[in-house]
Amino acid sequence: MAYSAEISRANPGCFLFLIDQSGSMSDPFGSGGTRRKADGLADATNKLLQTLVLKCAKEEGIRDYFQVGVLGYGNSVGSAFGGALAGRDLVMVSEIGNNPARVEDRTREREDGVGGILREQIKLPVWVDPVASGGTPMCAAFSRAKDILTSWVQQNSASYPPVVINITDGEATDGDPVAGAETLRGLYTNDGQVLLLNAHLSSNPSTPTIFPNSDATLPDQFARTLFKMSSELTPAMRTAAQSEGLPASEGAKGFVFNGDLVSIIKFLDIGTRPSNLR
Repeated sequence: MAYSAEISRANPGCFLFLIDQSGSMSDPFGSGGTRRKADGLADATNKLLQTLVLKCAKEEGIRDYFQVGVLGYGNSVGSAFGGALAGRDLVMVSEIGNNPARVEDRTREREDGVGGILREQIKLPVWVDPVASGGTPMCAAFSRAKDILTSWVQQNSASYPPVVINITDGEATDGDPVAGAETLRGLYTNDGQVLLLNAHLSSNPSTPTIFPNSDATLPDQFARTLFKMSSELTPAMRTAAQSEGLPASEGAKGFVFNGDLVSIIKFLDIGTRPSNLR
């Protein structure tokens, strides 16, 4: 069965995040509120990197079950890592855990179980900063991802195929990205083709759509294009989505339209949850 290879240090997995850093990312989320999309996306990415590190942490240290990359695209296309990892395309998860650019103090709110809200101070490692400048060179981002992953699948042919998560708020400004997405999805290991998941952070106030199996309810052509570009969720990913109370019927694609920050984090977690990838 495809998409069943066990992730191990001998056969690691690979996750590549493509994050839109164009000027329009300074706009607020379409689902309401005033927070900039760039800030929410950076926080979501940093929280997912931290989650990957924690899931690989054992008594003796961080086991290298994954290689991870974060490419930003706006004024240019390149590594979005800061600090000691700046300029690196793919790094082992232990390098991520050991090299945050900095650690910030944040306030987190959570329910206290009796109807109130507790506010607590937490430490948040930061690897990726919010950026909002330039156009949306998505075609160039897919091309760069293809170059990176072509080498990876050749060197890791027995591994679970790479998972690419593209998060954008606008239409590509450097051409039609469909062909580039198809080329990227055409890369493969012995266990299956590359999985491409897309999240559209629209400023359109339309109802959020999560993991649809058709584009019938999507409000514009660009959302439909991103849906078309997305891979179908694997059976294990569908099961994980359903366990979170998210719709994921047969044929559901790895696509989210206009999700708020909570749904985006859930989307990313489903795309990167190690237990899914076995």
